[in-house]
Amino acid sequence: MNTIHNRLCRSNWWHRVVGERLLPWALRDVDLGDEVLEIGPGFGATTRRLARRVPALTAVEIDPALAARLRRELGGDVRVVEGDGSDLPFPDGAFTGVVCFTMLHHVPSARRQDMLFAQAHRVLAPGGTFAGSDSTVSRSFRLLHVGDTMVPLDPATLGDRLAAAGFVDVAVSTAGRSLRFRARKP
Repeated sequence: MNTIHNRLCRSNWWHRVVGERLLPWALRDVDLGDEVLEIGPGFGATTRRLARRVPALTAVEIDPALAARLRRELGGDVRVVEGDGSDLPFPDGAFTGVVCFTMLHHVPSARRQDMLFAQAHRVLAPGGTFAGSDSTVSRSFRLLHVGDTMVPLDPATLGDRLAAAGFVDVAVSTAGRSLRFRARKP
């Protein structure tokens, strides 16, 4: 992430937005079960809120420095693993819920995003839910990502991509400049 994006994602303002608007909207009527995996927590704004909401939370973060920071800050409340969401280091069916928030556009290609979807499906237990959110393209979104990896999701095709990964009961919706999705492993 570029300097501006880095600063924004660790700001108190962003943590408030996540807690008051993003998570309540993205997870409305979603049951994640007892054993949840968060892919790509970054600075942990969503992770801190999720840790209060679910019985057991594991976070997988690709950036070694961010993973170490989360381990220090979250202590024993969250198991933090350094790893890649497109090649998850967990056994099949290990989680009742998998989530990712505002990070999929940082995955460097649509192919790698699809690999992440397939991995989320693999590590979910039958009947488990994959849910999350991301941003839709806008001028400010593009400006925020100057010099960053930015592979935006198209809400019109995301449902088909999730179905191709094996998910059923796929739902994608938008509000303002955000999209949310939820899908279930049969």
